[in-house]
Amino acid sequence: MIRKRWSGYQVWGGVLLLVAGVSIARSVARSKTNAVDDTALDEKITSFVRARFGIPDTVKITASPFQASSFQGFLTSTITTDDGKQQRNTGVFLTNDRHYLIVGQLFAVVKDPKDELVQHIREQLKVPADTTLTAGPFHNSGIPNFLVSSVIADNPKGKQTLDFYLTSDNRVLVVGTILNMDLRRQALRAIVTSNQPSQGPAHAPVTIVEYADLECPMCGKLHLFLENDLLPKYGDKVRVVFKEFPLVQIHDWSLTAAIANECVYKLKPEAFAPYRTLIFQNQSTTNAANVRDNLLGYADQVGVDRSSLAGCLDSKATMPRIDEGTSEAKQLGIQSTPTCFINGSILVGFVSPDAYYKAVDAALQEGKKGTK
Repeated sequence: MIRKRWSGYQVWGGVLLLVAGVSIARSVARSKTNAVDDTALDEKITSFVRARFGIPDTVKITASPFQASSFQGFLTSTITTDDGKQQRNTGVFLTNDRHYLIVGQLFAVVKDPKDELVQHIREQLKVPADTTLTAGPFHNSGIPNFLVSSVIADNPKGKQTLDFYLTSDNRVLVVGTILNMDLRRQALRAIVTSNQPSQGPAHAPVTIVEYADLECPMCGKLHLFLENDLLPKYGDKVRVVFKEFPLVQIHDWSLTAAIANECVYKLKPEAFAPYRTLIFQNQSTTNAANVRDNLLGYADQVGVDRSSLAGCLDSKATMPRIDEGTSEAKQLGIQSTPTCFINGSILVGFVSPDAYYKAVDAALQEGKKGTK
């Protein structure tokens, strides 16, 4: 399920890009003398984009040669996607150290970063006049050489909060997404797999960590595939670790379901997976009005005490676990569900069973090489 953001964004393989992608690419000054002759870099970027955004193999992706941009410390390129029906060009920037890819626009700071950030967001994302934008103070983002500001969009329909960035020298604003090119290393370092609900042996050579929203139909399809096909196929070679990532801005009962699911793990760990299956199987008949009754009803089917589950659910006792999963997902830049990490390598969405089989086979093969 795509995690929607403010108006002015559109979906590209699960990540939300500026609608003005073509104009972004055209607005960057090009100079052949500044081109970076690095075919390997271009190929690395296109491979990263495909994996990071879950773009199917049927879509062709190319990157123009990177070259120096008008912003000190950044290279720039244009990513072109072609599905056979439409070509889309999107301007991107790369930090000089090749560690971070920026999808969006950069703006030079003239005077006040906060005021200018709000102005650029409103103009570039075409934020409606009835939406108030408020930028919080810039602080350490956890990304080297970047500060972050949480911007609140407030309108009659509700509030949303999004993060935007500023270089630590206060010179360049980022209206877009910053992506870690070394995501696998970050994932292996950041993801907690101990004391988590899972299926498969703890010693399995391949670990799939799944971030899912229980109200997301695609997550339901992936769950059934993992449970009924992938795990039986690989036996004790694969372990699946489940992480809750409810997209509360677009789903009205996903958080309640996540709390209940984690309550079941707390009360009876072996009932977690079948309980989760029941939630997914009954998505179409569940809504915000009946979700509590439905969740308590499933308890009877998996042998969990209903009153104990009710107490845990109503007190939101497992909310800290939800927050941990959500924080971890945000740290990894996850913006859509389902998103999986297979021994640290990202796989977005459920494009096909073959994509998962290939990823698992590759992880197993890599593990064999590591033991030689």
